[in-house]
Amino acid sequence: MQAALRQPAPVSAAAPAHRAPFEGRLFRRALGLFPTGVTIVTTWDELGRPVGATVSSFNSVSIDPPLVLFSLARSSACCDTFAAGGPLAIHVLDAGQAELSNRFAWGGGDKWADLDYATGEHGAPVFDSALATFECVPFAQYPGGDHIIFVAEVRQMRFQEGEPLVFCAGGYRQLMEKETRA
Repeated sequence: MQAALRQPAPVSAAAPAHRAPFEGRLFRRALGLFPTGVTIVTTWDELGRPVGATVSSFNSVSIDPPLVLFSLARSSACCDTFAAGGPLAIHVLDAGQAELSNRFAWGGGDKWADLDYATGEHGAPVFDSALATFECVPFAQYPGGDHIIFVAEVRQMRFQEGEPLVFCAGGYRQLMEKETRA
C-alpha cells in the first residue's frame, strides 16, 4: 500500500514573499527565526592576549575526523586573529550565561576581566564554566560573503549536564520541558 502524499499548506497572505536581492534587515529578521545555541570562541592574539567573540553560527561538520564550524564577520575586530590560525576553543554556553554572552558580543572593554580562564591542553584560552568546551586546531577557512567560515578539528572536549543558552528572534529563549512518554 502506498502512503498518501501530504499536500503542502497554502502560503499565508500575511507573509509576503521576498525575492533576492533581499534587504539585509529583512534577511536577518527571517534568519533570526531559527533558534541557535550560543557559543564563545577563543584564541590568542599576536601579543599573547586572550581574544573571544560570541558566536551563534556553530555547527557540527564531521564525526571522523571530528570537525565543527563557525563563522565570523570579516568586519569583526577579532576575525583576522582567528584567521591567523592559532589554537582555538569553542565554549557552548549554559542557560544562565546570558551576561557572559553579552560581554563577548560587543567590542570595547576588557571582556576577560574577572573571568577565570587558563590555557587548555591544546593551547587555547578556556574557561570551565561552559556547558561544553571543544579545544580545536584550525582545519580550513572559506570565504562566505561578508563572513569567513572557519572549520576546526576537535582535539579534546568536555561537557556537563545542563540547559543550553538559546537565541531566537533577537533575544534569549528557554527550551520547553521535555515531554515524558510512557
